[in-house]
Amino acid sequence: MGPLRYLFLCGLLFYTQTHGSRLRQEDFAPRIAEHPSDLIVSKGEPATLNCKAEGRPAPTVEWYKDGERVETDRDSPRSQRMLLPSGSLFFLRIVHGRRSKPDDGSYVCVARNYLGEARSHNASLEVAPLYYLGEARSHNASLEVAREYLA
Repeated sequence: MGPLRYLFLCGLLFYTQTHGSRLRQEDFAPRIAEHPSDLIVSKGEPATLNCKAEGRPAPTVEWYKDGERVETDRDSPRSQRMLLPSGSLFFLRIVHGRRSKPDDGSYVCVARNYLGEARSHNASLEVAPLYYLGEARSHNASLEVAREYLA
């Protein structure tokens, strides 16, 4: 073996030991540590769909609604949806109307790194109708009256 080839192999071995194989053995594919839950939210109110992903290197997180990628503040500064550092999706205010695309639908969180991807369970976000909110408020008021009466 010639001296240049020997130096090349020694350099390659040193590089692999310090940069390559040791770091790569610690890397792992993403997994979803916290799945989002179904939500019922009032129009115009804030909401959060939680998602926490783990992996090494840290995975990137994207959200999909009814199969289409969700636009967040990282795509457009005017977006009402924010991708939080944890991977959760925060809505500044829930939109439900004719002039803009409504927020209600089925959401999924997808985490990716170079080793693969992980998908969360589906979570539905529903915009509560006004009569539903009225019933909930009157139900809560009835509970308060009952608590006071029993106390």
